[in-house]
Amino acid sequence: MGKITVAGKKIELDEEGFLLHQEDWDCEVAKELAKQAGIDPLDEEQFEIIQFMREYYKKFSSFPILNYVCKHIDQPKQCINKEFINPMNAWKIAGLPRLDGVRFVTMDGKNYIMEDYPG
Repeated sequence: MGKITVAGKKIELDEEGFLLHQEDWDCEVAKELAKQAGIDPLDEEQFEIIQFMREYYKKFSSFPILNYVCKHIDQPKQCINKEFINPMNAWKIAGLPRLDGVRFVTMDGKNYIMEDYPG
């Protein structure tokens, strides 16, 4: 388990860098999580993606279909892959919980699909 400090507040992370407490998330925490993922600065399009993911998770308690995110926020198809490389980075920066039994796989390093896996 790790920690980051944002605006003088210690934020707990799990061993993969996901927030342990979703209520700790705010824009400054998102910027720090993005920086740790090698995304600095976090731009407006990226922030729009993570805000939508947060809203979707709050409503449905699940990960949205990637192309649905892009279409809904009027960004080009594959916007998540373009902006974050791996969709799990966007999920992590959005401060959402680790998805047990789910991972993203790619054959070309550009296009990801979500698949279930045991463990």
